[in-house]
Amino acid sequence: MTAAIIALPLALAFGIASGAGPVAGLYGAIVLGFFAAIFGGTATQISGPTGPMTVVMTAMISDLLARYPEQGLAIAFTVVMLGGFLQILLGWLRLGRFIIMVPYPVISGFMTGIGLIIILLQIGPFLGFESAPGVIQAVVAIPEQLTRLNMSALLLGLATLATLFAWRGRLNRLLPSPLLVLVAGTLGLHFLAPGADVARIGEIPSALPHLVLPAFEVDILKEMLVNAVMLAVLGSIDSLLTSLVADNVTNTQHDSDRELIGQGIGNALSGLFGGLPGAGATMRTMVNIRAGGDAPLSGVLHALILLGIVLGLGGYFEAIPIPLLAGLLLKVGIDIIDWPFLRRIHRLPGFAVFLMLLVLTLTVFVDLITAVVIGIFIKNLVTLDQLTTLQLDGVVLSNGRDHHGELPADEESELQRFDGKVVLLRIKGPLSYGVSRALTGHLNRFSQFDGAIVDLKAASLVGLSTTMLIEDFVRAARARGVPVYLVGLSTRNKAELTRLGLLDLVDPNHLVDEASEAFARLEPSRVTAVKNA
Repeated sequence: MTAAIIALPLALAFGIASGAGPVAGLYGAIVLGFFAAIFGGTATQISGPTGPMTVVMTAMISDLLARYPEQGLAIAFTVVMLGGFLQILLGWLRLGRFIIMVPYPVISGFMTGIGLIIILLQIGPFLGFESAPGVIQAVVAIPEQLTRLNMSALLLGLATLATLFAWRGRLNRLLPSPLLVLVAGTLGLHFLAPGADVARIGEIPSALPHLVLPAFEVDILKEMLVNAVMLAVLGSIDSLLTSLVADNVTNTQHDSDRELIGQGIGNALSGLFGGLPGAGATMRTMVNIRAGGDAPLSGVLHALILLGIVLGLGGYFEAIPIPLLAGLLLKVGIDIIDWPFLRRIHRLPGFAVFLMLLVLTLTVFVDLITAVVIGIFIKNLVTLDQLTTLQLDGVVLSNGRDHHGELPADEESELQRFDGKVVLLRIKGPLSYGVSRALTGHLNRFSQFDGAIVDLKAASLVGLSTTMLIEDFVRAARARGVPVYLVGLSTRNKAELTRLGLLDLVDPNHLVDEASEAFARLEPSRVTAVKNA
């Protein structure tokens, strides 16, 4: 019930903003909320229209209505259906875990950012004013709002916050504090101060949904598909980010692929019933968790309550005071902030702190998707650099005089017998393309040699970048008539090198099982003879 009451004004507002009408927002919250809860993979998730999805939908509806006044809205809802089908496909292909792989500083940054956004946007309603359209406008308006406070609204909001903080433990389990303040606050204001100047939710539209049959225009099929992909990707990222927040708060683990399928089913059916597209909604999910929701049933009931409101029960919710909702959301914002990270921020590595603060700033002042994409990109660059350093330590390159990495004493002795004229390259484990580039610089130091051994016995994965590096090395050796031995090719690596054409450059007699066999064939006298020839 608490999540439904929080979702109600947001769904109405998103519907109005989109141009499809307030009821379209409610239909989206009902249909998506119901089916995503049943088929999704995050137990506590509350789904419905969200800001990013509504922005895309608003631009699409505006453009389509201008070009196709009669069919424009139907085409827009058809795109919503297509986006839902694409989300189902993403989940069916088990791509959920790849859509977002987020390191903890990024999670901490966007969690704290979301908390601050909720707090800043609710300060105005908490003080008795209309909610600002954005964070910057909300911050700019605070000084003026403080000079002309609505004391009735402020006192109601403070009482709400005090109750939410005080009503804890066993009492909260018996009667969740958000539900308590919604009922007690609304009734108290109605009976104790009926004439108070406090804004309410107000009139709620009631209407039965109707099917919107798919509509297509041949001239804009490509554009429709592009918009569908945009909705699918944006909704998937938005939902899975919310799933990560829910996991972090509840110490659970969601199923990303199942969540995508659930979101896809919900969005496809939402479009069929003329509802807005949506995703897992972080604020509503957190309200649900804080109110005690811990299973999909809470998401189902949230949708059914909204359905009841649409079918005629709206009059029972119209009197809920806006400052009371603002106080409830302020508490949600405070709870979302990653306080454990902030409390130990002075002890954490500088890069982790920088990344968290960057994502936090981008989340608050730009948008969540941009913040996460940039955060993951920067973290991946640093991780790649660290992996390159670690993997490079697993590569041995030596001619007995100059060397990178450590060789066993017997192999070092063997190389010294050749007086620096034989180069041994040993690759261990997997190598990324970053290692291959760094290794090229080391190989350039060994441009003069008369025999080469490439030991791949301990190479767990030989990818394209490593293959190209070895190929360049082998081609350079062949151009000078220098023999190259490949050591210890596994069946998998041999098949990969054959497929990429590298083994065509190597004498089949130069494929050996052990480095010692290669050393035996490269006798110092024979190496000298090759050099003289």
